[in-house]
Amino acid sequence: MISPQDSSVVRFSTNGTTGSGYLAGSKSGVGPGVIVIQEWWGLVDHIKDVVDRLGAAGFVALAPDLYDGETTDSPDDAGRLMMALEIESAEQKLRGAIEYLLGRDDVSGTTVGTVGFCMGGQLSLYAACANSKVGACVDFYGIHPNVKPDLGSLKAPVLGFFAENDAFVTPNVARRLETDLVAAGKQVELTVFDGADHGFFNDTRHQVYHAAYARQCWERMVLFFNEHLREGTG
Repeated sequence: MISPQDSSVVRFSTNGTTGSGYLAGSKSGVGPGVIVIQEWWGLVDHIKDVVDRLGAAGFVALAPDLYDGETTDSPDDAGRLMMALEIESAEQKLRGAIEYLLGRDDVSGTTVGTVGFCMGGQLSLYAACANSKVGACVDFYGIHPNVKPDLGSLKAPVLGFFAENDAFVTPNVARRLETDLVAAGKQVELTVFDGADHGFFNDTRHQVYHAAYARQCWERMVLFFNEHLREGTG
């Protein structure tokens, strides 16, 4: 795991309360902001590692803790935590995290990127639809039955990564999302990876991790964020 010296837990204002999250600064000192949104497991080490890797790639990355400290490796408990999440409250926490990033001296530009995985993938799209300060959205196999993004309000381009053997988000569901985004006049690039399983980006879940696909997704995501978030590009 990459561990930049300036990784830390930070606190930020959110809808009259205080939220917390894991932050990594840009290795270059200044860079675009990116919000990283957890899977249903919570703010676990894998998500923190994604934050650190983005920091090493030149971004200022923040993963808000949507479960307020709770994590699990049990699918049953993860499902319970996901279904107990209040969606409007989560969006407000994401909004507060976005404002926090944009208010930092080391964050460049006027918009941030969002990237999320599983539950977080759907919340990444939801946040991008709800907040015009999201300038680029990445969705890894996003799913949450209670999260209904308003695609008509979306301003940001979308990069989507899905899996052929995903029983949660089938290829038909992924392609339907792509069709809906195109029909709404939105910019989208969506890939369904042959033979991949749900969660294939998560290198701590060896039963589903696919190193080659994960590497490809990482490279494409970094290029996507650089294109749409750095001033003078996009």
